[in-house]
Amino acid sequence: MKRECRQPLIIASLFTAMGLFCPSAWAGGILMYDIGTLDTALSAAGWTARAQDASTVFKNPAGMSLLEKSQVQMGAQLMYFDISFSPNSQTTTTGGDGGNPVGWTPAGSLFYVQKLTPDLSVGVGIFSYFGLDLKYDDNWVGRYYAQEASTIGVTFMPAVSYRITPWLSIGAGLNVTYATMKQTVAVRNFDQSDGQIKVEDEDWAYGVNVGVIVQPFKGTRIGVDYLSQMKLRFSDVPSFSGIGPGLDALLRALNAYNKSLNLGMYIPQMVMGSVYQELGSKWAVMANVGWQEWSKFGKVDVTIVNNDARSITIDAKCEDTWHVAGGVQFKPVPAWTFMAGVAYDSSAVEDQYRSVAVPIGEQYRVGLGAQWQVIKDLKLGFSYAYGVLPNMKVDQNRGPRAGRLSGEYSNFSVDFFNVNLEWQF
Repeated sequence: MKRECRQPLIIASLFTAMGLFCPSAWAGGILMYDIGTLDTALSAAGWTARAQDASTVFKNPAGMSLLEKSQVQMGAQLMYFDISFSPNSQTTTTGGDGGNPVGWTPAGSLFYVQKLTPDLSVGVGIFSYFGLDLKYDDNWVGRYYAQEASTIGVTFMPAVSYRITPWLSIGAGLNVTYATMKQTVAVRNFDQSDGQIKVEDEDWAYGVNVGVIVQPFKGTRIGVDYLSQMKLRFSDVPSFSGIGPGLDALLRALNAYNKSLNLGMYIPQMVMGSVYQELGSKWAVMANVGWQEWSKFGKVDVTIVNNDARSITIDAKCEDTWHVAGGVQFKPVPAWTFMAGVAYDSSAVEDQYRSVAVPIGEQYRVGLGAQWQVIKDLKLGFSYAYGVLPNMKVDQNRGPRAGRLSGEYSNFSVDFFNVNLEWQF
């Protein structure tokens, strides 16, 4: 009976040793600021205070009441992730370097704001602000730690905003997120051949987005936005392939086949504060300070479901992150606005805890862009940003079955290209 009670914990620990249950994400600590809007050109500077377009539905719903007209905004984005892992001499497994596990990735967004009165607005947005899909080459040196690692979310957000006084606006939105998860890892059989384990599922999560904007002086805006934590609960029966006789006997003895796994992971809460300041009719400057709670994201609750389900928590040793950014806008003529920005995000993991399933670190970025007033109520925007995550070391060792994986991501960079359209009516 005692063995029956401990069995779920033993199975969960076995699957953990095989390399499952690593959360995956992108950035320095990362909720993505690049959602197909002009914020890419500004490196997200002024995120919660600018309130110049319909994407304020997400960035700070309080800003909707400050828009002069109803508006539709559409954005298309293409990202290129250049990820290169270089194993060193301490790596004990033979194989390749994994190739580029991401490459080109498309994204986009759609926002709509409707003015009901001069002070009351409602809006809705569809976009993706977190996730990454990694797929390494099958026979790479880190295959016992990750072959595929993917967590991707798409968000639907209705929101409302009200201007209480000429200097104070508030807003709130409902965060409805659909997320998918997929993890695939190789497992070394007792005869040294490779098998494979895969888990995948989808889930819905719900949270809130609340913000406030204060305008103490003409041309000055101070915005603060809070995005709440959400929990995803994935569940799947792992699929096995290529499992050798010895490992197969162990899994059967533990009755591990056909056991449902429940995985609980968090989408972090975030607080962002921004300031936007106009300097005459042609110039404006802006800045951000933000915090994201990635320490909870790194803790994955694992439950083996049977008559006596028990849970363990896998801790990836993530830590909270900080974000700072600064940007500038320049409007030399009525039809054109140019912009640029720089930003820094601290790392969500220290070098000794970094995983090839979660290749994240501190990030530096710079952005450039322009917006063209095509006709009276139609604007076309172009943005580019370059982000770099320098010298991310990896040193993982889960014993002789997985081997030691040591090396670094020395040239991890990301290029962001987007175009967006704004129509006012």
